[in-house]
Amino acid sequence: MTSGTLQLNGVTKSYGSRRVLDDVTFPVHAGRLTGFVGGNGAGKTTTMRIVLGLLASDGGSVTLGGTALTGDIRRQFGYMPEERGLYPKMKVLEQVVYFARLHGFSKTDATAKATALLTELGLEERLNDNIEALSLGNQQRAQIAASLVHEPEVLILDEPFSGLDPIAVDTVAGVLQERASQGASVLFSSHQLDVVERLCDDLVIIAGGTIRAAGPRDQLREQYSAPRWELDGSADVGWLRDEEGVTVVDFEGGSAVFDVDDPATAQRVLRRALQDGDVSRFGPQHPTLAQIFKEVIQ
Repeated sequence: MTSGTLQLNGVTKSYGSRRVLDDVTFPVHAGRLTGFVGGNGAGKTTTMRIVLGLLASDGGSVTLGGTALTGDIRRQFGYMPEERGLYPKMKVLEQVVYFARLHGFSKTDATAKATALLTELGLEERLNDNIEALSLGNQQRAQIAASLVHEPEVLILDEPFSGLDPIAVDTVAGVLQERASQGASVLFSSHQLDVVERLCDDLVIIAGGTIRAAGPRDQLREQYSAPRWELDGSADVGWLRDEEGVTVVDFEGGSAVFDVDDPATAQRVLRRALQDGDVSRFGPQHPTLAQIFKEVIQ
């Protein structure tokens, strides 16, 4: 299978006079987790379906390692749709083995891979239960196993954490991180911004069918950082309210959050704080993903 960066360039899609995707361009790098976030109707699912060939775009291209996607390449992708697509009357192990067999694995290899993966996902005690007997969260884990069992080099998941409790989120996140560490390109959408922020290496924000921000998570946090600083010390910092070039946002005792007019002012504040007592924390305050999201979609 072709490997490398999954690249979308100038992808557009319209339904009649309504353009739902407009010049959508971003990469999904091998070995990294890319979080894809946006509100309902922003264009996430449409974008994913175009990558998978389930929808045709009106323009633009999608390539993998510089090669245009073909049906044979796409058949090796792993995909988990937001709506569950499992057979409710089939047993969990039987279901995942079935998907592995569809990708050419022998029954022995398929059974071994499915068993190992379901165990990794915490379903080792439910292998012989029917899908319909599982909780929604466990059905979600089984769905993820079905999308991973053939060891895809590109994995596309639409809301994989939906319906999962915090322990299950950590389990699934660990599995996805492991696959990325083995070189897979992983694109996942989620409305759970705290999970995306913790998990993703790269971030893509879409609103109204256009990409509003894309890049490494930490780079975007730096890019959208206000000149805001945090200070925790042993001495009272009430003097900050009278410091030139400083606007206090919040303070209590020896702790403060404040804006500065330039980095030199921040360093001046640090020197003054050290004169008065010990400083346990001092540095820029980075925005959360939720704050970045609100800023770029306005």
